Amino acid sequence: ITFTYAESLKDSTGFKGNRNEIEGKSIKGLQDVILPGGGVFRTYQTLWFRTYRFVQVEVQTGIEDLVIHDLHGIFTGYPFELKASFDSDAGWIADMWEMNWRGARVCAWETYFDTPYYEQLQYIGDTRIQALITLHMSDDDRLVRQAISHFNDSRIPEGITASRYPSELPQYIPTFSLIWVSMVHDYWMYREDDSFVASMLPGIRAVLNWFEEKVDETGLTGPIDWWPYIDWAPGWELGRPPSAKDGHSVMISLQFVYALQRAAELEADLGNELNAEHYRELAEQISRSVKKLAWNQDRQMFKDALESDEYSQHTNTMAILTNTIKQEKEVLLERILADTTITQATYYYGFYVFEALYEAGLADQYIDRLGPWKNMLAMGLTTTPEEPEPTRSDSHAWSAHPNYGLLATVLGIRPNEPGFKTVLIRPQLGELEFAEGTMPHQNGIITVKLERVGETGVEATITLPSGLRGIFEWQGRQIELTSGIQNFRI
Repeated sequence: ITFTYAESLKDSTGFKGNRNEIEGKSIKGLQDVILPGGGVFRTYQTLWFRTYRFVQVEVQTGIEDLVIHDLHGIFTGYPFELKASFDSDAGWIADMWEMNWRGARVCAWETYFDTPYYEQLQYIGDTRIQALITLHMSDDDRLVRQAISHFNDSRIPEGITASRYPSELPQYIPTFSLIWVSMVHDYWMYREDDSFVASMLPGIRAVLNWFEEKVDETGLTGPIDWWPYIDWAPGWELGRPPSAKDGHSVMISLQFVYALQRAAELEADLGNELNAEHYRELAEQISRSVKKLAWNQDRQMFKDALESDEYSQHTNTMAILTNTIKQEKEVLLERILADTTITQATYYYGFYVFEALYEAGLADQYIDRLGPWKNMLAMGLTTTPEEPEPTRSDSHAWSAHPNYGLLATVLGIRPNEPGFKTVLIRPQLGELEFAEGTMPHQNGIITVKLERVGETGVEATITLPSGLRGIFEWQGRQIELTSGIQNFRI
């Protein structure tokens, strides 16, 4: 008995097309083979779980008939309980919410997975996004702490983390080590757990020291060893931005600044002001070098490397997120979103582009920018894919980040200080007339209900759990929030 499992069927050219269509397509994928030993009412199961949307069963009998009494699958995964919700007047968003949550669930087991069909490995770049989805949609943060700890344990004597861990086969993506620093910062913002965060500081210092030693006389990072991956962007070989291996990558230099800024906040909060000041100064020095050497006055954007004339959404997004450009952030962001001649971010790095929308004050565009996810639904996808078509994998939770965005950007629910001691609710409804949702907090559930009033007003009903206070902000106006239910109109 041969079982073949596939996320999708393909036509004769290898094209997947609409995942709901099966005519003219065939299956190809991972297989299990069972050799029945005779007898009746025998039970067989695979040695490891399989992930599939389609399964083909082929039976080759011997001299006796084979009777199959039952064939079934059992879902397995980390036991997350959904504590968040989102509803609006845009009906299709409910289907996207379900697709993204399913994608997040199938990519979580005893660790997070990049994909449950192929590698089943916990990669840092994927995991930061998955952890943020977890912190917004579930009140169970154990898998988040596991991931942070595992990556810390994966560090080699040079200081950097492994790209994925646990893994029998070592692999190193130094840029992912920088993302691990941001993961620790994320956790610090969402949970009051100073002892855990403090235990990560030696590892964070080792990672940042590794990169600091790479900074050369230009003020930017020089050659980066191993695999300096950023995104599976079109034209970037192996996902590496221009000059990543040779040195003076503006993208990687700004990613280093992004990590330094977050590490400085951690060090300062935990009483290590000397380290914090050093990281702040180093971040500012690199930012100044980037502004001096990488800004193209004619293109009005930052180039990807000093020795390159290529441009990307990635590099300029990081310039916005690091405050390397302090004025006219919205102008730069509008420019790189409109310019199709520059390298475009895929679904994964789209997370950072969407965060730049929030940073630049353009988050009202968030819903409009979800077109690719609307297309996923139209293509019959039931989980989020690895990258735009043609995609290898149909199940990558790094593309499920709009569920985070619906809560953190559209409803605007974000920590206003470390440990989520207070909340900032700054909604960005965009084209929506109505939106409501819930999000778990360590004290209970935050509930937000919003309805537009006229062209510029909003009616809000906010419920905060006991012990939580915060601020509601709408178009520059602020209202203080306290525990319990409050209703107001602006």
